[in-house]
Amino acid sequence: MRLLLDTHAFLWVRERSPRITSSVIEMLQSSEVCVSIASAWEIAIKRALRKLSIPESFETGLADGRFVLQPIELRHVEALVDLPLHHRDPFDRMLVAQCLTDGLTLVTADRRLAPYDVPFLWV
Repeated sequence: MRLLLDTHAFLWVRERSPRITSSVIEMLQSSEVCVSIASAWEIAIKRALRKLSIPESFETGLADGRFVLQPIELRHVEALVDLPLHHRDPFDRMLVAQCLTDGLTLVTADRRLAPYDVPFLWV
């Protein structure tokens, strides 16, 4: 299974948050786990606005090799054209577009994404 972590899920995994259940941890350990460049962009914006404080850079967070960086490609951007406006957050919409385009399962706690026709792993 190929998983795509929502930004908050990536941060929770990195900090070993108790919000990540043991069953989700097991799935992460037995799957390819991707993190979108959209999450790097979102984290950088929130750090610049002082809305997020994390001890390491996004790149350092990826460095342990557990995560595969998921690039944003033109086909992902094009998928946004047909994506219903169930959710208006541009970062979350890109993650959904990447899941639709690349057959990924979205790992998230954001139930507002549920109307999208992608597989979810809820944390």
